Amino acid sequence: MDLLRFITAGSVDDGKSTLIGRLLYDSKNILIDQLEALEKSTKNRADGSVDLALLTDGLRAEREQGITIDVAYRYFSTPKRKFIIADAPGHVQYTRNMITGASNANLIIILVDARQGVVEQTRRHSIIASLLKIKHVVVAVNKMDLVEYSQDVYNNILIDYAEVAKQLGLNNVTYIPISALNGDNIVDKSETITWYEGKPLLEFLEAVEIDNDINLTDARFQVQLVIRPQTEELHDYRGYAGTVTSGTYKVGDKVIVLPAGIETTISTLEAGGKQVDEVFAPQSVTIQLADDIDISRGDSIVKSDNQPQVSNELDVLLCWMDDKPLIPGNKYYLQHGSRLVRSVVKHVEYKLDVNSLQQQPVEGNVKLNEVVKAVIKTASPVVFDSYDKLSENGSAVLIDETSNSTVAAVLIK
Repeated sequence: MDLLRFITAGSVDDGKSTLIGRLLYDSKNILIDQLEALEKSTKNRADGSVDLALLTDGLRAEREQGITIDVAYRYFSTPKRKFIIADAPGHVQYTRNMITGASNANLIIILVDARQGVVEQTRRHSIIASLLKIKHVVVAVNKMDLVEYSQDVYNNILIDYAEVAKQLGLNNVTYIPISALNGDNIVDKSETITWYEGKPLLEFLEAVEIDNDINLTDARFQVQLVIRPQTEELHDYRGYAGTVTSGTYKVGDKVIVLPAGIETTISTLEAGGKQVDEVFAPQSVTIQLADDIDISRGDSIVKSDNQPQVSNELDVLLCWMDDKPLIPGNKYYLQHGSRLVRSVVKHVEYKLDVNSLQQQPVEGNVKLNEVVKAVIKTASPVVFDSYDKLSENGSAVLIDETSNSTVAAVLIK
């Protein structure tokens, strides 16, 4: 069974947490003790109904304010597919949490309140989806029950959002009218929204095709562990373990080890503890090479005829995630996959307005949640592709050298 990672996003009170609660509740993915705790915590509600949002709003502050602050992850499965849901906060001051949750999502569900239509938050979340190159977008028009399930209201929102999608280059957009509170078009097809002919949300999530999202053209492999058993039976064994980021590898392929630039060939491939002739993304494998080469954790093994870029100066988009401001000239660790290098932010070129994508001058230092274009200089070369070409090999994080906390998400241009 394959795995679909998706994130929900929307404005405050658009019903994201209720939607996830409804998905879990109606697909029978809630444990009995969870359900009992839920019923106990909401028994004083006037209408006697269960507050499904409490399934994801786990922090006490979230429950008290009725909002989502941190990214909440929930796991569930159906007979057809496994799912990981990231429930991201809708508030502007939690942009960093939104980007963290969306960074490895296959799909984003953008909730739109049927009464409010497309608002500034909708545009901002759509811009983040386009920046992070999320392949599939679902626009769930929620609270249809509060507009009497009006098709005209739904169609007007479609027209408005289609304009946003066109501006941002979002091509794979699906629209679904729902009521998370009442369960319309969540798991089962709504009996009330008779004019909608598409699939309910869960059925769509089970069927959406994500295999084509994997890049099988550009072969990229970063070493996570060098295996040297040094036993009598495996005295000369030297294997390089890691995950195939993209592409395919076969025994006998001519490869080059970067950043050293040494050419060799693949002698053996192992996957699942067995020798195989071919491996492909996203398998975890061990590669053995024909020649003894000095290879360390973080080095890349790529095909000789299809090489990524190697540089120690990177043009990047940064989302700043730390309370302390970014000051050009400050030094950080750059973590790119399993490769960790010292780096310095040379200069900041401009700030990107996440509500309009307009470039703005940077006044003073870069503050929390701001997205900026910058240049990073690294102490040793980084092997990368642009984020637009291959997001898995074009993303990184900056780490504070003293506190060891992650301070920025990095998209390499």
